[in-house]
Formats: sequence, structure tokens, C-alpha cells
Amino acid sequence: MEAVLPQSKPKPKRKWKRRVLWVFVSLLLLLVIAVIAANVFLSRSLPETKGDLLLPGLLKPVTVIRDSSGIPHITADNEHDLYLAQGYIQAQDRLFQMDLSRRQASGELSEVIGEKTVKNDKYFRTLGLRRAAESSYAGYSSEGKAALDVFAEGVNLYIDELKDNGKWPVEFTLLGYEPKPWTPVDSLTIGKYMAFDLGGNWEDQAFRQYLLQTFPKEKAYDLFPDYPKDAPYIIGKEELDIEKSFAGAVIPYEFNGSNNWVVSGEKTDTGKPLLADDPHLGLATPSVWYQMHLKAPTVNVSGVIFAGIPGIILGHNENVAWGVTNTGPDVQDLYIEKRNPKNENEFAYKEKWEKAKIIDEPIKVKDGKTIDYQVTITRHGPVVSEFAGKSGKNTVLALRWTALDPSAELEAVLNMNKAKNWNEFEKALLKFETPAQNFVFASNDGTIAYKANGKIPIRKKGDSMLPVPGWTDEYEWKSYIPFDELPKTINPKEGFISTANNKVISDDYPYHISNNWAQPYRQMRIQEFLEANKKLTAVDMQSLQMDQVNLQAREFVPQFLTILNGPSGKQEQKALEILQKWNQIDSADATAPMIFNVWMKKIGDVLLTDEIPEETLKLFNGRKSAIDELLREALSGKPGPWIEEAGGLEQVLAKSLQETLKELEKTQGGDLTDWEWGEYHQVRFDHPLSSVSPLNYLFNGEGGIPVGGSSVTVQAAAFLDDGTVNHGGSWRFVMDLSDMNQAYHLVGPGQSGHVKSKWYHDQLEDWAEGKYHKTRLDKPKGDTLTLKPE
Repeated sequence: MEAVLPQSKPKPKRKWKRRVLWVFVSLLLLLVIAVIAANVFLSRSLPETKGDLLLPGLLKPVTVIRDSSGIPHITADNEHDLYLAQGYIQAQDRLFQMDLSRRQASGELSEVIGEKTVKNDKYFRTLGLRRAAESSYAGYSSEGKAALDVFAEGVNLYIDELKDNGKWPVEFTLLGYEPKPWTPVDSLTIGKYMAFDLGGNWEDQAFRQYLLQTFPKEKAYDLFPDYPKDAPYIIGKEELDIEKSFAGAVIPYEFNGSNNWVVSGEKTDTGKPLLADDPHLGLATPSVWYQMHLKAPTVNVSGVIFAGIPGIILGHNENVAWGVTNTGPDVQDLYIEKRNPKNENEFAYKEKWEKAKIIDEPIKVKDGKTIDYQVTITRHGPVVSEFAGKSGKNTVLALRWTALDPSAELEAVLNMNKAKNWNEFEKALLKFETPAQNFVFASNDGTIAYKANGKIPIRKKGDSMLPVPGWTDEYEWKSYIPFDELPKTINPKEGFISTANNKVISDDYPYHISNNWAQPYRQMRIQEFLEANKKLTAVDMQSLQMDQVNLQAREFVPQFLTILNGPSGKQEQKALEILQKWNQIDSADATAPMIFNVWMKKIGDVLLTDEIPEETLKLFNGRKSAIDELLREALSGKPGPWIEEAGGLEQVLAKSLQETLKELEKTQGGDLTDWEWGEYHQVRFDHPLSSVSPLNYLFNGEGGIPVGGSSVTVQAAAFLDDGTVNHGGSWRFVMDLSDMNQAYHLVGPGQSGHVKSKWYHDQLEDWAEGKYHKTRLDKPKGDTLTLKPE
């Protein structure tokens, strides 16, 4: 008899669906809980901005009102309490940035990041910004030291508070460390870093030496701003390979510049001066600038300061206003040093061997061994050609730089803050030695003025075009341009003064300032606007800061179109038609700015990149101006070797245009009429940790914002190869001196460095659109925090 097996019953579909739904709901619930937990964790470290807090060290209560833009208005009964509170409040909003800044400048990033920043640390240990800061502190007055000391005390009070409550900003948690106590030297080191970030000229000297090593003299000189006055000493490659020596050097952005201008009351609607300033620096989160208002019986000043430093470096008080641009003088020299073959620590000078100073700079590395690093310092300065390893036989390059000397810029800042008129302000500038800056000034008595201020060396011989022999005293610095002979203008007949990193001296000025100046287009446009308009207002100044007229395009586009008037491909012909109809305004919704600005970059690539390695091209700070000059010469019928060897100007223009269109088609599509400058040209304000995925979603969740302008427009917006805008007006400031209590500001992307703060990225879109906020000295309103003595 056959056995009958029982049949299994099919499971009801309803149960299966219920289980899937239950799993889905559970996962969703877990996700919601995780998001809430993460949000609570991030928010717990938000600083206190309301109520009362006990602060040890205060002599009397201090009031801190954060207005609608997050600007702290600090009111104290004395300067001691004012600067202690300033340190505490800065740390509340920017502690991680402050710590990262001092580490970057001191060469201590590897201690918290690891192996990948070792070369960076070696470079900054070699330069010795921190050593220069340490030697500077002793030269400060008792008042300057007191401000530095008590500011550091305020920062440390906040660090101690975090150690007690554990509510560290999330960046410290992610990197797994706690910051060391703050010191006055940390503030001074950040100040020295700003001198570095605003650039120098040693890179150009090294690059020109490389050109002479590598190319025939005529071709090398074709990229020089001028012919050297003296026959240069050419270092043979077998003596020192420039290309290898600086392959890992940290190079500041070319012409970290700015715009500023001041207008006399004769040309304004109110009859009082107008002042505008927008320093161009790297665009990041948080901003390099921190806006504050500081008030005590002896000072009432509003503006911005670098996070980690006391006082206000740019802004206004109740009587005067001021702003700066980078003068860009030649304040650095590379000295060619001959090493003793029998003793590597000795170098030739005046037919003798001199012993160099050897400094131990051990570099701690996270999850690694401490590196025993040493810096060699000759009579001229640190040997910079060997920071990445030996690169020459018995020849090295040492750097002489004003910023490596002791200086007391903070003294100048604190005195500027209290100035009541031009005479007091100029007197304060005596101690502002580095970096050399173009100061524009206005006061409520109607005075407008300008001064290029700082220590600018006078050389016995040479013009800072190339590295010079260090074994003789012929090329030493003999003195500095006297303070009273620095370029200066007071109440000019034109009724305005403007600077944009342009040449600030006439040909008959008796001293050497610089071999390189920024492209002239921003300055030309500012002057064009100010000359053409009368009865100017603060709104006009804001409009000019956002001006997108491209005078480089006005110069070159008509000539390019004339040369490329023959047969070409469909895309090239369409591009030329678009450029023909263009109004030379770099607006975000236009196609032509994309074609022109990328084309100008490609022209340089076509001429240089096949012959000069990418790492070495980074040393070429004057590249943009040099390419402009090569084009001008060729357009006037005198092409130089670089253009001739590339097949002539027509071929250079045709090839670079083809490469431009080919590159843009990959990201923008094949239909040129659909292209918009702002789709490619976008600002992001990246956080230092946003390069690590998925932290980019935490710190830069909103993505890029389309912007107009370019590197040559008054609305400065320089961009990387992928179109990301990474450099421009990091702070915009406009003031009508008819009301000394009020000014217009933009600090992109916002005041706070805390990702959960409402002031983290609240000025991001305002920055792109040019929407300013008002900051007043009188009767500020907002969240009120009272700091009380313990």
C-alpha cells in the first residue's frame, strides 16, 4: 500500500507582507532615532548666547549681544575685560578654526591628521613663522602684551569649560583630539601666517631661475616682466635642480588681492566720504574673517579680525574708517648659498666659511613615529630648497623675508582702533610692518587718504628679479624705504582714491617696490565707474563691489574675433558668434563668460603645460599677467618665442578654443545655447573636513551656488579647473561716513563655525547675490549674554 505524504500548506501572503512592513517600519524608526540622536549630539555643543555665565578673571560684568547676523557686540568697563571676553567669544564660535590655523602656521597638522600632512608641516617648520612670532612677542609694549595675554586667557576659559562638560565641537570628536591651551604666540603666529597667505615673490624668483636653467635666454626672458638690470647668476641644474627643490612647496593663491576705494564728500550724495573694501582671500567655511563690535571707555570699534587675534584689523570707529588691499611688494629674496663640501653646516661668505644655525623641529605624527626634522638657517634665513630632501650638491637657496623678522602688527591694530583722525591713524601704521598693505582711509572731518604701508627693503644691488649670490655682501639689504617716503595720497583733486593690487607708483618713484602687479582690469573698472558718477551713495558702492564688467574681454575679444574670421568647425563658429554678441559682462545666466574665461586659461595651458611641469608652474605667480603680455605683443605684430613655437597666434587661439569647447561639452552638453556661466561657475565655501566623504553632506550639504563675475572683474570670483569658485571677496564692507554708527557688511558664508548654528551658512546666498546686512554701534539688539566675574 502506497504511503500518502501530508501536503504542506502555503504560508499566507498577508503574514509575509506584515513581516516586510514591520522590518521597513523598524528600519525607518531606527533611522529617525539615529537622525534625532545625531542632531542632539551636534546641537549639544552650541555655545551659550543668552543668560548669565560666570567667567573667572573678569573685573566687572561684560555684556555680549549677538545681533540678527550673529555679530557679537561686546561692551566692557575696561580693556582687560574687553579682550578677555573677545577671546572667550571667538572661541565659542571658531575654536576648531583657531586651532587648525595655529597648527597650519606652526607646522603641527600631522599631530592630529597623520602622515599626509607631513610635507606641509616640514615646509612651515622650515619657514619658521612660529619662530618669528616667538621673537616678536618680546618687542611688544606692556599694553600690547596685556591684550595678547588676556585674550589667550579668554580662549583658555572656554577650552577649560569644554573639558569640564565634554561638549566639544564635532570636528574635535571626529579627529579624536583636544586642543592645547592657547598662548599669545599662537595669536602672533596666525598673524605671521596672514603675511604668508598674502604672498611674496620668492616663487617667481625660483621660477625665473628655472626658466634660465631650462630654456634659451630669449625664450626664458619672454616670460619675465622685464629684463634683469644685471647679468644674472645662473645656477646649473647639476648644482641645484629648481624643479625638484620646490615640488612640494605650499604656494599662496596668485595675487591674494583685494579692492578698496574711498570717495570724497564732493562726489557723494550726503557730502561725507564713502569707503568700500573687499579683501580677496580663499573662500571657505568658516570665513577667514570674524566680525565683531568691541566697546569700552577707551575704544568703540566695529569690523573684522582673523579668528585667533584680538582687536579689529579692518573696519571703523566713531571717527574714522579704513580698508586694505595687498601692495604685493618684493619683500623676499632667495640667496644662493655655497655649502662647504667638508662641512654641510657651513656656508661661504666673504671668502670664509660661516657656521649656520641648526634648529631641531621634531614633527609628531598621529599613529606614527615622531620625525626628527632639522632646519638650517644661514645669515640670510632658512634654507628652503631642501625641505623635501636634498636637491643640490653644494648649492642651496635661503630665504630672506621681512615677515621672519620680529614685528608688532598687533600694536598697530590696537592703535588704529582708537584713531580719531588721519594723523593718529598714520602714526599707528608705524608698527604695521608686514604684510605691506594699501590702506585707504576716511574720517568724519572729510579727509580721505591712502598709504602703502610696511617694511619694503632697499637692496645694495639687484632688483629682486632672480636669486642672488649669498657668498658676497653685494646683494644685502641695506635699509628699508623710509616711512615718510612710502607712497601716500591725501585729499586728491580727483575726489577719490582706489587700489586693486595695481601698480601704485609712477615711473619716477625713487625706490623699487615690485616686479609684478596684478592684472589692471579691476582697477580700471573701479576708476571708470567712480570717474563717471557724481552724487554717489552707499548703494552705488555695493553695486560696484558686485560689478561684473570684464575689461579683459573688452580688450581681447574683438581682436580674437578678427584673427579667427576664417573657416572653422560648427561649434567654434557658434562660440565666436556668441562672443560677438556679448556685452562683456560676466553674468551667471550668460554663455559667453564661460567660453571666454575658460578660453583665457586654456591659452596659457596650450603655451606652457607641454614644456613646463605642473608642479613647477605653481611657482609662476605672474602667469596671468605674463600671458596677457604675450598676447598683446603678438597682437601688435611682435610674437615672442612661446607663441611662435606654438605655431603662431592664430593656431594658439584656434587650438585653445577647440580644447575649451571640448572640455566644456563633457559637463555642459553639446548645445552651446544651453550653457550658463553659473551652471559651471559655482561657490561652495568648503569646510576643511568636507573633502572626506560623507562629511561633505554634514558640513556642505547645500552644494554649489551659481555666481557671476570672474578673476578679473570687480566682483572677484576666481575658479578652479572644475568651475568651483574658491577665491574672492571674503568680506565686503561699505560705509557712508554721514552716519558713523552704521556700516554695511557681508561675511560669507556666515559668522559661526558651528554646523548647527543659525549663523553657519546664513550669508551664503546673500554673498552670491550681494545682499548686505547693517551693523550698528548704537543700541544693538539680539540674544544677550552677560559674563560675570566669579
